[in-house]
Amino acid sequence: MKEWSVSWKSSKSPRKQRKYRFTAPIHVKRKFLSCHLASDLRKKYARRNIVAVVGDKAKVVRGEYKGHSGKVELVNSRKGKISVSGIDISKKDGTKSNYFFAPASLVITELNLDSKNRNNLLKRKSEK
Repeated sequence: MKEWSVSWKSSKSPRKQRKYRFTAPIHVKRKFLSCHLASDLRKKYARRNIVAVVGDKAKVVRGEYKGHSGKVELVNSRKGKISVSGIDISKKDGTKSNYFFAPASLVITELNLDSKNRNNLLKRKSEK
């Protein structure tokens, strides 16, 4: 099996697209976790999307839990999924488990600006 390639551009083949995402290194997979920003944040920061971080507030826009919102509780870079607080699954034995969403199913409504790096990134982009 061929290793993951930085120089790979694109392919129409879904098989190759899945392979690219699956075999990507963890630092690249993190970039796949970007969610759209709400319209007010989009205007404020002059960006369309941003990588989700624990502490952001997100709203579900697709699927069974459409309309629900809460804080981002867990971000799993390996699986490429995001968990939102307040949305759980009840298992057959009665225990609760986190429900994970694809990043495309979420819209970030409020940013967690505790990180110095994130503040710098947003300032740089909004100045341009």
